[in-house]
Amino acid sequence: MFEKLITDFFMLCVYILQVIGGTPGQYSFGYYLANIIIFVILQPALILLFFILWRKEKRKNKYR
Repeated sequence: MFEKLITDFFMLCVYILQVIGGTPGQYSFGYYLANIIIFVILQPALILLFFILWRKEKRKNKYR
């Protein structure tokens, strides 16, 4: 039961990446590009942004 749920969720995520990439049901150049944009550019950028905001807030609260 749980294994099927995980597999279905994974396949849904793959399908969403394929839709973003522009060719649903196929692993084309767009799918690879969507992976690169999400996991190589967007995710690290968000991690860096949240780290900077956290440090800024921590520094701001230090002086209160």
